[in-house]
Amino acid sequence: MLADHPFVAFVATTDATRARAFYEGVLGLRFVEESPFALVLEGHGTTLRVQKVRELTPQQFTAIGWKVPDVRGLVAALSTRGVKFLAFGFPGQDETGVWTTPDGTHVAWFHDPDGNTLSLND
Repeated sequence: MLADHPFVAFVATTDATRARAFYEGVLGLRFVEESPFALVLEGHGTTLRVQKVRELTPQQFTAIGWKVPDVRGLVAALSTRGVKFLAFGFPGQDETGVWTTPDGTHVAWFHDPDGNTLSLND
């Protein structure tokens, strides 16, 4: 039913200027438009709506993530842009924040400026 329709992801921000600088400037998503309600960005065919809110309590779980070919390489590149990766103390999580899952997948988590948890995995 919905598999044939475009997917839209949502996160929220209390500071649209700061969020745009992060998602466009740091992560490299393409800016599409800004309305009184949201920023709209695009990455690899997926729309991200960053909703403008007055208050925000970020969830403690991953809000959005990207499947990438090289988590370690992207962690290194994003670290040079000021992104701080999260350490959860999982067995197999290294000093850069990359966790190797039991099946060999690599995962790394980081926050956007509003504290939304984002992830990379390969």
